[in-house]
Amino acid sequence: MLWALAAVIAAAAQTARNAMQRKLTSQIGTVGATQVRFLYGFPFALVFLTAVAIVTGESVPSADFAFIGFALGGAVSQILATALMLLSMKERSFSVTTAYTKTEPVQVALFGALVLGDHLSMSAIVAIIVATIGVVLMAVKADEKLTAAGIRPALAGIAAGGLFALAAIFFRGGILELGQQSFVLRASTMLAWSLGLQTFILIIWMMLFDRKALTASLTLWRSSLFAGFMGAFASQFWFIGFSLTAAANVRTLGLVEVFFAQIVTRKFLSETTSKREFLGMTLILVGVASLLLVG
Repeated sequence: MLWALAAVIAAAAQTARNAMQRKLTSQIGTVGATQVRFLYGFPFALVFLTAVAIVTGESVPSADFAFIGFALGGAVSQILATALMLLSMKERSFSVTTAYTKTEPVQVALFGALVLGDHLSMSAIVAIIVATIGVVLMAVKADEKLTAAGIRPALAGIAAGGLFALAAIFFRGGILELGQQSFVLRASTMLAWSLGLQTFILIIWMMLFDRKALTASLTLWRSSLFAGFMGAFASQFWFIGFSLTAAANVRTLGLVEVFFAQIVTRKFLSETTSKREFLGMTLILVGVASLLLVG
């Protein structure tokens, strides 16, 4: 059950990173806030990889074309997912947008079965569905009119969840591709490669199309450094989870992030939570608890 501990740690760190990125969005724009987690996270990923290699005494595994393909697919999917998530957060509350993105586990289970052949028991599938119903209850308001303004952030958040799901499958595939070395070293190797690719892609993009946001992110280095560290720290533990079990298990347990988001929402962002959202969180808790019992 080490994967379960890794998922909870990752969810807590990701909540902190998302909250920081949300604040940065209003200062440096969506693309600028998106690249912060990668640009400032990459040095920490290299530190993590070096430390793990020293502690384990193992050499860093070499990368073949299949691994690089998985890493690149995950990197691009995660960039797009982060941008869509931040766009949704501009129009909906922090906790509700987090709920939108957490339709991800069902999509992870589907992609995992199709791409990697991951097998899930019927009990695990039911637990994932129950937790996802809780997410839908949190995200959709019964009295909310179906307007373009309401649909746009919902679609952005759900699409972000789909891309996060695809990224999780790519990253797990790459980790499995690395072979027989320790699970922590394989996870750290994928982290360094993915953040390196993401940093390169976004710096090139911003130099060509948004130099102002790139410059602004450098001037706000204190806030950006924290977001980068928490992003790398969260990904390190997500990848450890992916190296130990199916991505759907890890991402379903990661729904505890919704509870962490509620704490941030109430304590720091002064946003309220409805009874419907609390019911949704209860179903999420039931689904997650069931997954742990059957897993």
